[in-house]
Amino acid sequence: MNISGIDLNLLIYFDVLLREKNVTRAASMLNITQPAMSNGLRRLRTLLNDPVLVRTSNGMTPTEKSRKLAPVIRKLLLELEEALQEEKEFDQSSERVFRIMASDYAESTLIPRLLSKLRKVAPNMTVDIMTPSDVTFHDVEEGKIDMAINRFDELPQSFYQKTLWHDSFTCMMNADNPIVNKFNLNHYLASKHVWVSKTGFGVGVGMNPNDVQKLGWVDEALNRLGKKRDITVFTRNYNVAMQLALQDELIATLPTQAALIHKNNSNYTLLEPPFPIPNIELKMIWSPLLHHDASHIWFRQLVLEAATELWADNK
Repeated sequence: MNISGIDLNLLIYFDVLLREKNVTRAASMLNITQPAMSNGLRRLRTLLNDPVLVRTSNGMTPTEKSRKLAPVIRKLLLELEEALQEEKEFDQSSERVFRIMASDYAESTLIPRLLSKLRKVAPNMTVDIMTPSDVTFHDVEEGKIDMAINRFDELPQSFYQKTLWHDSFTCMMNADNPIVNKFNLNHYLASKHVWVSKTGFGVGVGMNPNDVQKLGWVDEALNRLGKKRDITVFTRNYNVAMQLALQDELIATLPTQAALIHKNNSNYTLLEPPFPIPNIELKMIWSPLLHHDASHIWFRQLVLEAATELWADNK
């Protein structure tokens, strides 16, 4: 094949079609008409001597040849975009909107510090904070979401990522709780507990107190000791969990950065858990499509600075 005659637009069409697997959505992504996208698919089929996408019971499915070509073409387009990107600084007077998917943990701890910094250096900008159930990995990959900040078990290899901090756990309870001065594993297990969601992406489901694998870090750590806590409340909100810790001698076992929000509140006592719990890792992730964007580079640096400052203040 003589590549000198290839229309670069066809490679862009191919890249979007393989990700969307739908002509209408691909046309919308490229802001062209559906007939134009259909014509592009016909030209791709002629160029590659391959159907590219075929209709199956699961919808439009890439051919084997298309699947092999997809990462090669994506890499070429990203490298070309980087080479053509103009070197320029981001205008901090911009009215740009940054969309972030943040877990409740991240929203409770990091986001207030981030917004405080943003108001000082770029007061015209807006932040749209979305929950894990609002978005998917596909939304992040397509650059529809500027970044996601959460604790992730697994990530697509194409994503860029940066660790913001590693966090331990803290037990939070009312300062008048009678076990404060004799806190040990037996008293912990004899108490009632608040469970807080570890939701990643996607819509959450109802919890089963007996399903240890889905309960998360604290309960998995107890299970390794052959123990189980008595969970009386399930919540998906860290601030709610912290409020509940004031009531009825409940204990909320939270990531330390969240518990430290109330470090100066004399109504609470913060104690180290009486058993080992592995640290969690808070990350920010973003699409390769945004990696070289000047505004995105600037914002990522601001997020990192906010995380570093917050961690230093809470040491």
